[in-house]
Amino acid sequence: MTAFPDTPSPSASADAKPQRGIQSLDSTGELLAALVAAARPLTLRDLAAAAGMPPAKAFPHLVSLLKIGLLSRDASGCFEAGPLALELGLIGLQRLSPTREAEPEVVELAASTGMSVAVAVLGPLGPTVVRLEEAARPLHVSLRVGTVMSLVNTAIGRVFAAHVADDVRAGLLAQDHLRLAGANAADVFAGKGAPPALKEAYAQRLLQIRTDGMDTALSRPVPGIDTLSAPVFDHTGSICLALALMGPSGSFDSAATGGPAQTLCAATSRLSRRFGWMGSA
Repeated sequence: MTAFPDTPSPSASADAKPQRGIQSLDSTGELLAALVAAARPLTLRDLAAAAGMPPAKAFPHLVSLLKIGLLSRDASGCFEAGPLALELGLIGLQRLSPTREAEPEVVELAASTGMSVAVAVLGPLGPTVVRLEEAARPLHVSLRVGTVMSLVNTAIGRVFAAHVADDVRAGLLAQDHLRLAGANAADVFAGKGAPPALKEAYAQRLLQIRTDGMDTALSRPVPGIDTLSAPVFDHTGSICLALALMGPSGSFDSAATGGPAQTLCAATSRLSRRFGWMGSA
């Protein structure tokens, strides 16, 4: 029987020497990382340049990657993800839990901004808060895990409304009066149809959210509390989460171009990329 070296346990000493790998595979990994960063097929010359190595050095690595299926070449000869890479990616995506994967980002957001952070998903009753990370000084608001948010009068709800399909949005809006700070259907629908048309002001607000990549709610629905919210997308481009920063009005820069908003959008972009969404690349 062949003996294999013991696998180090997670509790191994932090000062243990790093394991020695295969140097040539490190170079192969640099090529793969460069292709992922580009998010598009690349020629041999461009891919080698992106990885910081001569084409003559890169080529043998790419040949091996083609042989095992991690890469393939399109009709123009550019390198792109191969069938094995796609299968590995699908396995990874199937194992992802958006709410679990968001946890480190949520904790870091609260720590770095000093603000409360909420995570919401689109549940059966609408946008539902599933996680709250309180700031050092908790906010005195009625928001708690399980709260279902209005698609009209809350930033979290409008972020979902901006990114779901028209028929899904229409169905949710018809029940908006049941949610926190909800609105009546007459407040958002301009007429009848399938789905009915939205009133101009609300439709323009949703368009602005898609343009800005986020939304704000200043002293609404809770007076004295400002909220910034941004979407997280999955590999299909569908919204799977909304993250929100909340703090007392006037205590932070609540503009879409301000520091907190940029920090929030950076976190949601990282999560979206982790879930396979390449739209922002």
